[in-house]
Amino acid sequence: MMLEAILLSVKLALLSTVLLLFIATFIYLVLPKQGILQNLVNTVMMLPLVLPPTVIGFYLLLFLSPQGPLASWQLAFTFEGLVIGSVIYSLPFVYQPIRNSIMAIENSHYELAAIMGAGPLDRFFSVTLPLARNGFIAAAIIGFAHTLGEFGVILMIGGNIPGETQVLSVLLYELVEVGDYPSAHKLSALLLLSSFCLLLLMSRFSESWLVKESATPAFKGGQN
Repeated sequence: MMLEAILLSVKLALLSTVLLLFIATFIYLVLPKQGILQNLVNTVMMLPLVLPPTVIGFYLLLFLSPQGPLASWQLAFTFEGLVIGSVIYSLPFVYQPIRNSIMAIENSHYELAAIMGAGPLDRFFSVTLPLARNGFIAAAIIGFAHTLGEFGVILMIGGNIPGETQVLSVLLYELVEVGDYPSAHKLSALLLLSSFCLLLLMSRFSESWLVKESATPAFKGGQN
């Protein structure tokens, strides 16, 4: 039972993290850098930081339920539903380090890239990714760790179905509920150790979120 929950939790965390990196990066790149729209989108994305997870889980359950707009997909109490909930709940934790690391890049790098003939996509891969890599790595780690420890949202939209939606946090709740404290101690120790290691690893990269790199990257575009 525990091994099955571990594998499911890791699968959920990995898939959610990959999706979060793409979504958070896309939002930052297309979102206006100032104005009412930026404030509105940022506020919506930051809601998971202050809202109780059960509130988010409740509205997601209504949205994914057979009576909701996605009724034909039957996403409630499925692994796919957990992925949707995890992405929404963990988005601000991944978005912030990506945003901070990209904002720390000096405009002179982009100006030099443009002079050398690099287009927008080329500048992203030749300038943004190399100089903001530590922010992206830290975002991936915190996204993985946060998804691994989710409980409220997961329980609301996924329930406790072994092999389908029973992740480690839900299994821990079940073990305590039935009074199996020895197993609960082992699982808690595993989660504590993994969280500590992930946070220790993240600290290796998080220090450079706001540090402006000075190295000049190589560009694919030719000189004008």
